[in-house]
This record gives sequence, C-alpha cells and structure tokens, in this order.
Amino acid sequence: MTQTTPPPTPGPAVLPPALRGWLGPVAGSAASVVALLGVRYAGEGGPGRADARVGAAVEGVRPPWRSVALLLDSLGEPAGATALVMAVVTGCLLLRRPRAAVFTVAAVGATVGAATLLKHLVGRTIHGENLSYPSGHTAFATSLALTVALLATGRPGQDGHPGRYGFGLAAALVAGAAMGWAQVALGAHYPTDALAGWCTALALVPVTARLVDRTADRRARRRADAGRQPGH
Repeated sequence: MTQTTPPPTPGPAVLPPALRGWLGPVAGSAASVVALLGVRYAGEGGPGRADARVGAAVEGVRPPWRSVALLLDSLGEPAGATALVMAVVTGCLLLRRPRAAVFTVAAVGATVGAATLLKHLVGRTIHGENLSYPSGHTAFATSLALTVALLATGRPGQDGHPGRYGFGLAAALVAGAAMGWAQVALGAHYPTDALAGWCTALALVPVTARLVDRTADRRARRRADAGRQPGH
C-alpha cells in the first residue's frame, strides 16, 4: 500500500478572523489621520495650536516621571528596540510559531520604515533640523505592542467574538500612547507627531498581519497539493 505524506498543518493566523472586519476600518481611519496631519504640517518647523496647548501641559516633567520618560525613550532607541523585537521573535520560535515570528519582524519593520519615509516626505522639523513627523519611537512601540497583543489573544483555540480581544488591544494602545507621552514630555516631538506615529502603527499592523496570513496559507496549500501528487 502506497503511503502518502499528510498535508502540512498551517500555523495559527496572526490576525484572528473575528478581528478582520473590525480592524480594517480602524486601519483606514488611522491612515487618513496620518495623511491629513502630514499635509497640514508639511514643511513646518514649529508647533501648531493644539501642539502648543498639549505640550505646555506635558513638557518639562519632573522626577520621578522624567526617569520614566527616559526609560521609555531608551526602549525605542536602536539597541533597546532590537532587544525587544529579538525577545518577541525568540519567544515565538520557542513556542513553535514561525508565522508569528515573521509577522513580528514584518509588522515592526513596515511601521518603522513607513515612519522614516514619512519624515522625509513631510519635512516637519523640531529644534531646527530634526525631522519630527511622525514619531518613530511612538510608531515602533505601538506596532510592537499591537503585535504582541494580537499574538497573545489570538493563540490557537482562542478565537471568538471581537469583544474578547478588547483588553489586550487596549493595553497595547496604552503602551503606544505611553511612548508618545514620553516623546512629548522630553521635548523630542510635538503631540501631533506622537499621534501620527501611533496611527501609523494602527494603519500598518493589521494590513501586515493579513498579508502574512495570506502568504503563509497560500504556501501551506501549495505544499499540501504537492503532497497529494502521485509519487509523494
């Protein structure tokens, strides 16, 4: 009797099916905010009216909050950011979730890359020559936090109503907002820069997750079809 190779089992989706319809409009709205603010502040070198009001209430924090802001800021620097991403990727591989590892790198890379490109396209500056729109630190922190939240709440056998993911996603958004606060408090960015960085992650993480899922599922189907061919 001819033995057949069982078809490979695809890994769990990184974007839970229950969230696909819900996060699509969120991503579109976030992208619109980034675009509108980018047009509004293109080429400028100072705060807008909203920036001035919010910045006056946030900037110049005193200890111990300044220490908290500095700690958060360090996590968005190249060394800290790389360590965080590698920790998440290592965890995914140890849990035998290679798709999740790919998603982590792709989502963070796409978000940070988009934020860097937007800085040059928009050309907004702070403190003279420093490109500020959007905040790359905020974009990074929000994207990584959203990625971890999706992977944690969307683990195998845990799918369900979108509402059950609310706590994890809310915590991720708060983590991103905390980095945005730190950037404004330290005077590194205007408040609208931080908002745009936050929205950049909201726009790109769901899209990246969907692309990773589609690509991985397509490859799994091709391997399954090859396994059913005669002689395999």
